[in-house]
Amino acid sequence: MNIAEMLSLGFMQNAFVAGLALALCAALLGVCLVLRRSSMIGDGLSHAGFAAFALATVFGWLPLPFALVAVSLLSFLVLRLSRNRNGDAAIAILSASSLAVGTFAISITRGVNIDINSYLFGSILAVSRAEAISALVFAAVVLVIFVLCFNRIFALTFDERFARTMGVKVGFYEAIFAVICSVIIVLGMRLLGALLISALIIFPALTAIRLVKDFRSTMICAVIVSLLSFVVGLTFSYLLGTPAGSTIVLVDLAVFALACLVRKIC
Repeated sequence: MNIAEMLSLGFMQNAFVAGLALALCAALLGVCLVLRRSSMIGDGLSHAGFAAFALATVFGWLPLPFALVAVSLLSFLVLRLSRNRNGDAAIAILSASSLAVGTFAISITRGVNIDINSYLFGSILAVSRAEAISALVFAAVVLVIFVLCFNRIFALTFDERFARTMGVKVGFYEAIFAVICSVIIVLGMRLLGALLISALIIFPALTAIRLVKDFRSTMICAVIVSLLSFVVGLTFSYLLGTPAGSTIVLVDLAVFALACLVRKIC
């Protein structure tokens, strides 16, 4: 097996397009969440997404629309709670209870064929052309939002009170953050699963923070790290025959460890 053969396969093309689009969005959002000290939000919402997918499948609802609505509503709540003193506890409760609800709903269901592994670990190689195009369009929208609203996002990330004094509509941008976060989580579950998608959000941001100083450079570095780690991880997964999601996350972990070493040396 070689790289040329890999790129000629239709399902690998879909996986690369959808994955790169998601990696771009996750890196941009991850920088904001890490700097706001809300990095556990991705983990809590991913487990909530797992519960939403499980309940939708059990009751015969459309999984994707239901999960998007449910995770969007929860993301509004979680983003607001993350500013409070007990925000970490609330996110931990959401994470544990959602995972329990999803697992319980699937376990008591009879007559419904549910592959729990696809929810927990994703199925990136099963991404359709339509899903890949949808992810690409979403990534373009997110990129435009971050470029046009960069100064407002910068102010909101570091100091919400200062952002208000600047005239930033904090509630409006919190809503945008919530929608972006929920879509990334729901789409990411399709690719990496509920247990791994939060790593795609957090690791590139943490790596970039250890390599560069200012906010703009951190954003750019996180995007580069996220895209390269995804390409390397998915390529290794194909060549070595290993699970795609876990291989991508392990590459992200290796790059983060290398960044920590470089920072310590320099």
